[in-house]
Amino acid sequence: MDMLPDVPAAVVSVKPVVLPSPGGRGEDLQVRVSAPVTGGGLPVIVFSHGFGWSMDGYAPLADHWAAHGFVVVQPTHLDSRTLGIPAEDPRTPRIWRHRIEDITCVLDGLGALEAAVPGLAGRVDHDSVAVAGHSWGAQTVSALLGARVLGADGLPGEDMSDARVKAGVLLALTGLGDDLTPFAAEHFPFMKPSFDAMTTPALVVAGDHDQSHLSTRGPDWFTDPYTHSPGDKTLLTLFGAEHSLGGIPGHQAAETTDENPARVALIQQLTTAFLRSVLRGDGSGWKAAAAALESASEPLGELRDK
Repeated sequence: MDMLPDVPAAVVSVKPVVLPSPGGRGEDLQVRVSAPVTGGGLPVIVFSHGFGWSMDGYAPLADHWAAHGFVVVQPTHLDSRTLGIPAEDPRTPRIWRHRIEDITCVLDGLGALEAAVPGLAGRVDHDSVAVAGHSWGAQTVSALLGARVLGADGLPGEDMSDARVKAGVLLALTGLGDDLTPFAAEHFPFMKPSFDAMTTPALVVAGDHDQSHLSTRGPDWFTDPYTHSPGDKTLLTLFGAEHSLGGIPGHQAAETTDENPARVALIQQLTTAFLRSVLRGDGSGWKAAAAALESASEPLGELRDK
């Protein structure tokens, strides 16, 4: 098992790598793969973008993770603006399921993705896999961690968890469906999750100024995935953060309403340390980062564990 670098490494990124379309999707899956140019035994992060984005988004996270020893895989989901699928497309009601199937497709195709990046073959640890996502992307990957969507009868739907996934990072994941606005309840029936079986270790990141127009609740709605899931969870609450959490979708992105480079840097540091601690059993970096946050004179957030 190789040690992950503390000093940022040079990164190679290849796109698009194309995987055959999962059933009913109608479009082959386009993926971006980024990895450090050196090192072996590299763990994997599969990242699911927020609504409308693509494999080209979230550079502040993807570039940082890759430079610090992870293979980062970013699929482009069907809702991406780059694909231009109209709202009346018959696939639209099922896009939330296609998103989850996209992540499973990536996990099934890791060997092909590894072979597509020059010099990467034989350097990937297929047993050290994490998933991460922002907003709708967090809802997507939460299913791989054990979250389930409640049906009209109030019972949990299909279990889409995946034992290959050892850890998760859930950035601005929406909460329970009890307090959806009428619009959200009508148009987004998949936004009625149960976190009761979300047993995989995960870091939940929420902004205490993230007021969603899809819920009648306040920003505490985004802490539900932590509150209502079993143990082995950590909650990072970011002070003053709105839905883009300081700008993780991209530098100067239109969606960033709360641009804060220091906040993004904290997310980079803590997510990297958390994933190293779970995937590599190296808790020293996590303990140091948590202690630094707690002792800061003007902390940017706070951590809770269970």
